[in-house]
Amino acid sequence: MAAAAAGARINCFFLNPINPLNSKTTTRLTTHLHFRLSRKTPPTFCTRASATTPDETSAAANDPFVLTTPLYYVNAPPHMGSAYTTIAADAIARFQRLLGKRVIFITGTDEHGEKIAAAAAANDSTPAQHCDLISQSYVTLWKDLDIGYDKFIRTTDPKHEAIVKEFYSRVRDNGDIYRADYQGLYCINCEEYKDEKELLENNCCPTHLKPCVARKEDNFFFALSKYQKPLEETLAKNPNFVQPSYRLNEVQSWIKSGLRDFSISRALVDWGIPVPNDSKQTIYVWFDALLGYISALSEDMEQPSLERAVSSGWPASLHLIGKDILRFHAVYWPAMLMSAGLGLPKMVFGHGFLTKDGMKMGKSLGNTIEPNDLVQKFGSDAVRYFFVREVEFGGDGDYSEDRFINIVNAHLANSIGNLLNRTLGLLKKNCQSTLVIDSSIAAEGTTFKDTVEKLVEKARVDYENLSLSSACEAVLEISNAGNSYMDGRAPWSLFKQGGAASEAAAKDLVIILEAMRVIAIALSPVTPSLSWRIYRQLGYSKDQFYAATWSDTRWGGLKGGQVMAQPQPIFARIESQTEEENRVEAPKKVKKNKLPQSQQVVEA
Repeated sequence: MAAAAAGARINCFFLNPINPLNSKTTTRLTTHLHFRLSRKTPPTFCTRASATTPDETSAAANDPFVLTTPLYYVNAPPHMGSAYTTIAADAIARFQRLLGKRVIFITGTDEHGEKIAAAAAANDSTPAQHCDLISQSYVTLWKDLDIGYDKFIRTTDPKHEAIVKEFYSRVRDNGDIYRADYQGLYCINCEEYKDEKELLENNCCPTHLKPCVARKEDNFFFALSKYQKPLEETLAKNPNFVQPSYRLNEVQSWIKSGLRDFSISRALVDWGIPVPNDSKQTIYVWFDALLGYISALSEDMEQPSLERAVSSGWPASLHLIGKDILRFHAVYWPAMLMSAGLGLPKMVFGHGFLTKDGMKMGKSLGNTIEPNDLVQKFGSDAVRYFFVREVEFGGDGDYSEDRFINIVNAHLANSIGNLLNRTLGLLKKNCQSTLVIDSSIAAEGTTFKDTVEKLVEKARVDYENLSLSSACEAVLEISNAGNSYMDGRAPWSLFKQGGAASEAAAKDLVIILEAMRVIAIALSPVTPSLSWRIYRQLGYSKDQFYAATWSDTRWGGLKGGQVMAQPQPIFARIESQTEEENRVEAPKKVKKNKLPQSQQVVEA
């Protein structure tokens, strides 16, 4: 199952980067790819202003940090793959805000295409009604998962349509759009033409196991082949453009194998944006959806325009996607932007897929992860923490409920939650819940402060490098160090001794609570609700929590005389199904095996 975007469609078809007017190459094309091409209008490959590379468009210090998820395809409600992408994006956005940057976090839905119209018809609704319903399901889930996006773009928004048409016209005027006939075998479910060598018997699609149908269309094509050399040069000059590095190798391999022009319109699909110079066709696939990253910047404009949208924050700082749509974001999208004379995004990061219990997920296997069920059962903090902490960002990751419960209990309930709860309990019992000294003074002469400062710096570097799992690990190590410090100092024993020992114990509690304050801020990109509950227990208001920045992770925030809240568990331990069953069955076993019937009645 794609971790990022089952929503994002892989459904375009191509032309070889050769001159179709040459009869010999046209014959070879038909033999190899099983379609016939006849060029109606020869391309005039005039050259626009040279494409801007990521280095050349490096943002000034006051430029926004623009982060995008894919625009998720609304053929079905959100799944755990799209939720994972968005959770990771939200953690990155929250960290950038902690650094004091102006963040524009963009997400949304891709709502055009034949499959959408078919899904709507199957449910006896119109395409617009279907899109409204599914798009709202994303909005609802993002709210339940504490996703703090800034822009939610829908490709059915009139402002998006205006931007797409303007972009299309600009690329066409640059001579990079031409008309051609296309004939081939088409899979309706994939919404793409297939090469015969890909198909099973009876021309069946290997994915959907249904026969493909013969189609012939008169379409518009984008001259991707023209941009092969500029793309090669861009990747050579900017090796960080595609991350992780092994994804860059994939992209370079695709480009070196030769780029083919691809279709950007459909003649037989009504549910889409009309082509500006041909109302009988609709703009299709990536020429529509990819522009959502720019049109989202025009959401607040009365009269949207491409230039005004671009001036509001383009180019994007980071496109976060699943590896299944890497080709479209790292090859086609940059070429499209070059054609339009616009800057390229600074980075495209392709992460991996999710599996369940070590197996690929699928409805036919009955082993999908439903994000709505997961968040309702375990809460947003648990879901966010597990997938960020346990999936090495960039690679594939696996989910199992037992592992989920064990990790969340060990890290959030035990290491972090229990440390705070028992410290506040001791403070209440011995210090009337009041700090006796500033945390900066309390930590003098201890190495614990140095340990915390080193781990905080490591977490910052990890966040900046998109090593999200490692950032979580560094923060967790602070709580582990706090537990070790607490066990080693045993303040409960020191309080009993009175005098200087009691004073030392009171300082120890201040030191631990200062570490908890640091944890609350450093972990807030991943577990915002949990972090707020920690901050509240430390006597802070919600306004103070939301005003915190990464600079507040510096040691010394807690002051003498500050009153802590009454200790309450901040994260309830999750019981596994086995534990629940044992808890329910245990009394029955006691009554049956150890107590006579008459005594059972008395005890009740």
